[in-house]
Amino acid sequence: MSPIRPWLYRRACRAVIWAVLVACGAPIAYSQLARKTKEAKGPRALGLVELSSNGKARLIPIAIMVDGKFYDAGAYKASPVPFALWSETVYEGEKTGVSQGLFTVHEAMRTGSDIWFGEGKWTPAGSEKPRRKDTKPKLEEDEGPPKLRRAQSDTEKSPPTSSPTSTQPAETKSPSATAAPPPATTAPSGSPSSTSASPSENEKPSDQSPSTTSNDYDPNRPVLKRGQTETLGAAHPAPPVLQANAAPAKGTPAKSNDQKSGPQLIPAISDAGGPDPRPYSYDLRSDEEQKYRKAMIALATEAVLARVKETTPILPESKPAARPSSQHRAAKAPQPSFDDIRFRAFDLWNTNEPVFILSARAQMPKTSAASGSGDLPYFVTLVAKKDIYDDLHKLYAGVTDTRHLDETPRLELIDAVDADGDGRGELLFRRVSDTGSTWGVYRAGADQMFPLFEGAPAGQ
Repeated sequence: MSPIRPWLYRRACRAVIWAVLVACGAPIAYSQLARKTKEAKGPRALGLVELSSNGKARLIPIAIMVDGKFYDAGAYKASPVPFALWSETVYEGEKTGVSQGLFTVHEAMRTGSDIWFGEGKWTPAGSEKPRRKDTKPKLEEDEGPPKLRRAQSDTEKSPPTSSPTSTQPAETKSPSATAAPPPATTAPSGSPSSTSASPSENEKPSDQSPSTTSNDYDPNRPVLKRGQTETLGAAHPAPPVLQANAAPAKGTPAKSNDQKSGPQLIPAISDAGGPDPRPYSYDLRSDEEQKYRKAMIALATEAVLARVKETTPILPESKPAARPSSQHRAAKAPQPSFDDIRFRAFDLWNTNEPVFILSARAQMPKTSAASGSGDLPYFVTLVAKKDIYDDLHKLYAGVTDTRHLDETPRLELIDAVDADGDGRGELLFRRVSDTGSTWGVYRAGADQMFPLFEGAPAGQ
């Protein structure tokens, strides 16, 4: 077959498709038959809402995407204030892809020379004020659907008189009854109470059985009284009123103090035409969580041991070391211990293939000869992905300590967020180095984790 025939065949197919579309009257251009390129999106700003325990919030600008490229949101078009902190800019706070509320920037503030943040108002999700009932126009008597109304008696039609005895029952004859209703009091044990009973009925009943007209009488039945429930047959004390500044009772566990744990950090997105938020959480059963946590700790152990071997200096020996015996070869190498373990799972691409993130602090045994750094702790951040065969593939393994933060920054996971607006989630980290802290946005690929944005520390 000559090379001209396939070309003619493709051209004929395109002509047939074009003819069918034109015959159907579809207003389509010829360029729509070709493959479309991804249009540039933006501007799309990423920030971090810092919400304190007293409800006060501020926005920390992180990155802004313009024409598919990321820039530092605290420095982009900062003349006189950054573009991401213009007044009345609205950010939507998202926690693992779920909307948490809106933050409206009112004023841009600056601390130091180039550290910007936005002051504004935080409105949690679901806290919008309900509409007033009188917003709808009132209908006339002859308009609208028919309404069923109860016939009023003569006493209801007549206006109330100023005498307190005309509107109160026979047993309430206090002059103050017209100003306020009588307070609800707890009836004594075994005495029925009713607002429509006569004074003789409020007395303590005798041991005789009740009359036939009170077949529903039950000494333990609940009685509604102005918002509280009483049980006849036993006098129950009223529940204590909790004051705002009252100390908790003995034996009551104290509530957690948010100020001690620091403010809450919520990623926020500002984009006029971006996609709707979608959740990125991945639910695990308790047995599955223990299984993958154990596998991640095993990968972290390998990373720590490799880092210790890399950073431990090798001292020259005067004579060659003796060949270890079989007993020494069977001895297990010193293993690190982990604490402050934090384990998270995300479904970033919504493909039911979770990405696991583990951060912990590791410590080598003091008796270990490989621990040349002494009691220096190691900070571990591990990112792995599960494949269809239920195996974990390591995407990133960062092990550092306080002496090597200039070489390998410490990564602290904040949350998963859609930074570029393509519907897939990225990982937002805080990057702690020896010169300060900044933020980084990373994408978890098929084989590795690569950065989309890494901010420079303040002063650089």
